[in-house]
Amino acid sequence: MGYQEEFDLWLNDDYFDQATKDELKAISNDKNEVEERFYQELEFGTGGLRGVIGAGTNRMNIYTVRKATQGLANYILKNGDPKKGVAISCDNRRMSPEFSQETALCLAANGIKAYIFDSLRPTPELSFALRELGCTAGVMVTASHNPPEYNGYKVYWEDGAQVTPPHDTGIIDEVRAITNYHDVKTMSKEDAIAAGLYEVIGSEIDDKYMAELKKLIIHPEIIKEMADDIKIVYTPLCGTGNLPVRRILKELGFKNVYVVEEQQGPDPEFTTLDYPNPEDPKAFTYALRLAKEKDADIVLATDPDADRLGVYCKDTKTGEYVSFTGNMSGMLSAEYQLRERAAMGTMPENPALVTTIVTTNMAFPISDAYGVKTIEVLTGFKYIGEQIKIFEQTGCNNYVFGLEESYGCLIGTHSRDKDAIVAVMGLCEVAAYCKKQGKTLWDMMVEMYEKYGYFKETQYTITMKGIDGAAQIAATMEKLRNDPPKAFGDLEVLKFRDYKTGVVLDMKTGEKSSTGLPASNVLYFELPDNNWCCARPSGTEPKIKFYMGVKGNSVEDANARVAKLTEDLKAQL
Repeated sequence: MGYQEEFDLWLNDDYFDQATKDELKAISNDKNEVEERFYQELEFGTGGLRGVIGAGTNRMNIYTVRKATQGLANYILKNGDPKKGVAISCDNRRMSPEFSQETALCLAANGIKAYIFDSLRPTPELSFALRELGCTAGVMVTASHNPPEYNGYKVYWEDGAQVTPPHDTGIIDEVRAITNYHDVKTMSKEDAIAAGLYEVIGSEIDDKYMAELKKLIIHPEIIKEMADDIKIVYTPLCGTGNLPVRRILKELGFKNVYVVEEQQGPDPEFTTLDYPNPEDPKAFTYALRLAKEKDADIVLATDPDADRLGVYCKDTKTGEYVSFTGNMSGMLSAEYQLRERAAMGTMPENPALVTTIVTTNMAFPISDAYGVKTIEVLTGFKYIGEQIKIFEQTGCNNYVFGLEESYGCLIGTHSRDKDAIVAVMGLCEVAAYCKKQGKTLWDMMVEMYEKYGYFKETQYTITMKGIDGAAQIAATMEKLRNDPPKAFGDLEVLKFRDYKTGVVLDMKTGEKSSTGLPASNVLYFELPDNNWCCARPSGTEPKIKFYMGVKGNSVEDANARVAKLTEDLKAQL
């Protein structure tokens, strides 16, 4: 069916409500807009759905969400245990409560019990809840750090991690097999409750989640000792982190926690933000203003669904606040966890740190220093969560820390996704530890650079929207794949990894070997002296992302090297 026929179907079929039809009538004379909304189904990818909210097959709306849920239900009925039910949560975005409700009622109509939170909750708590309740799956309605016009739908399996093979492709196949919206089931909330297929959850899960987090503190005595001295500024960026972050810091004893008032409440329009992403320096405008007023030691921001953490720290030598990348804050937490656990004799046997192929290479010398194995996985925290499951099933390793460059890490195994709540808790403990020694997080970071090397990473992103943009992204990847660069400036490409074909090519000898990881549309260029470059299309936005990493002799040298590598990459494009 062509896009115009699909448009006409939505406009005339009684299945779709009048509000949807009115929205479509308003764009009926705009051919480009009609095509953009109906030229394809909103792709149910390996993590679920994400897209702009609106009427149409290529948009997030109650009908595309309901259809995705019917596919999930069909998969559970064939491959899972429907009696265990599905846990559902959402963030603060437009239509998040409505999408959560539609998800619950579609599952109930298929005989699968829905456990739905009474209000917004962070992504990591959804992961925790589904395991706590013994569910067969979970759904988190969120678009993470995307702009306000987006929403999304992430699917988790019974291990608490986002779905990985074979479940991801199996669910995708079931969703694609639904060609008629009339085949999608739903029922009323009243009937679902009467049938025992709809249960509201809330504070009882919050309490258990908090209890698990507090078990992960290594030095509660240091927090108690420094609680009066350390000053923390925090912003939830109008999302889900406000209540859990404030609660955990209060219960641990931190006394001087200042929350950005303009951004503490859930705001789906993000009116005080250009972009609700803690990776964006502009997201810290209000927080840094408050930090200077309060003379804060650290400044923290969690993204709307509270799985990513951004950090600034005061440099006492200059009086300025220094920005930490996800790699930097992750390495601070990792080194602290490994060092203190080794010193206290609480390191498990066969310990492992799990990281992704685009995360800093600093992870390797840190892990080596404490006898911890480093395991690299594909980009996406679901692959880190998958490793925890493999460790538990095989006993081959014990998880001690996991991180990815995109401002996400996980201390402990209470969740199987990145957890900004536990990251805040862990980093505040590190800050208290530093404060006791008369240091800041930045001082500790410099000490780590001196010990392990001046690693520096950056990203270069090109946005290509719409139908043409998707084609351009595909063409760029194919060009790099079929004719890989032999050098970036004066840095020769030693090895070329194509994760889509699973082949590693030695550029000098022509020898081929295996990547050892699942197929993924990612290209990686190994360069001399711990330099590297990687290309991949974003799985959630119309972007192609280039990741780069270097190792320098000083902060200034590393900055210069990564800047030059970025320019050399642009020259290749």
